[in-house]
Amino acid sequence: MVTLETIVSLAKRRGFVFQGSEIYGGLRSVWDFGPLGIELKRTIKDAWWKYMIQEREDIEGIDTAILMHPAVWQASGHVSGFTDPLVECKTCHNRYREDQLSSNLSKCPDKDCDGDLTESRQFNLMFQTHMGPIQDEGSKIFLRPETAQGIFVNFENVMTATRKKIPFGIGQIGKSFRNEITPGNFIFRTREFEQMEMEFFCEPNKADDWFEYWIDFSLKWFQIIGLEKKNLRKREHSEDERPHYAKAALDIEYQFPWGWGELETINNRSDHDLKNHAEKSGKDLSFFDEDSKERYIPWVVEPAMGADRTVLAVLCDAYREEDLENKDKRVLLKFNPIISPVQVAILPLSKNEKLAKFSSDLYQKLKKSFRCQFDVTQSIGKRYRRQDEIGTPICLTIDFDTVEKDNCVTLRHRDTMEQIRINVKNVEKEIENLLANF
Repeated sequence: MVTLETIVSLAKRRGFVFQGSEIYGGLRSVWDFGPLGIELKRTIKDAWWKYMIQEREDIEGIDTAILMHPAVWQASGHVSGFTDPLVECKTCHNRYREDQLSSNLSKCPDKDCDGDLTESRQFNLMFQTHMGPIQDEGSKIFLRPETAQGIFVNFENVMTATRKKIPFGIGQIGKSFRNEITPGNFIFRTREFEQMEMEFFCEPNKADDWFEYWIDFSLKWFQIIGLEKKNLRKREHSEDERPHYAKAALDIEYQFPWGWGELETINNRSDHDLKNHAEKSGKDLSFFDEDSKERYIPWVVEPAMGADRTVLAVLCDAYREEDLENKDKRVLLKFNPIISPVQVAILPLSKNEKLAKFSSDLYQKLKKSFRCQFDVTQSIGKRYRRQDEIGTPICLTIDFDTVEKDNCVTLRHRDTMEQIRINVKNVEKEIENLLANF
């Protein structure tokens, strides 16, 4: 299995992920997505949006603000209940989550320290800031720790505007912020991250069925974008592990280089959120069912996944090293083409004016339909290796025969390295067929 260090090195070298504020020494657990990284992340988010929202009649999209009224977090229980147990070393002052340490551990886990640990205390994970020019208690506000509450407070707005009836869902993609005690493992656990989250509002007696439905739906989506089934598993939360709002919770986990880690959590949130917001705001958030003539607070099933974690899982799953006949080693990322940052590379054999003109025209044409890259630097062999390493499924090489004899280009397949000559007038259709059947 690939090591995390290998993925981190490739991510920086090829422009997927950079250390945040790197020229100033970096900021711990803050990362910037580079040119290829943002394309990969965007294609993953687009695939989720298409599968979760665009292709369904019962889900609507929304984009809510990061800053919300402080009463939202009182009603949701985050002010009082969104905490982790914190201990601190009295010697080196490193801080740890108590629940991630060995039981009855009283000494610092750092082998070079071995200092005494303080008593455990609860630490709220929400970032605080202030709104307005004067910083006082009345101006205190929070950066949202999840995108879900923006959906709940807009439940009635969306239902009225779209004329939806129960059951239906509301999904969104957006940034969240958690002041994690122990972030780490590259972009797996960070203090600023992006969520792809959907709240599905349903009848109370059907919530268990919908809970199972969204588990299966989510597992299928991860396989659609290219994660191998053997690297995915389901893990139910124990009673003392579940979030404060959840009647039931299950993680879909991926086998990362360090072990199994959460990609997505599916929660049965019961009527906790809508009921609390109704009580706190004084707004009636119940639903009247015309068929049963009953009024009730809908229950909610929530599939919530991390976009950043999914990027990391995709990078790990796609990474391959292959030994070639000439004792050389080929590194490639076997992305599913639907999420590949670059789908087609246009590679003129040299910087000859005729080749450059033909290649540029082809590039301008193809980039209207595919994610393309134009690459003319170094030998063609090195360019093939570079495209393999960023996961480009198809390379098109333009040579002198192309412009002087047959109007054909050489199409190279990433996974097999097979090369075929194809007339340029047929190249777009051939690419469509190959990408559809990769």
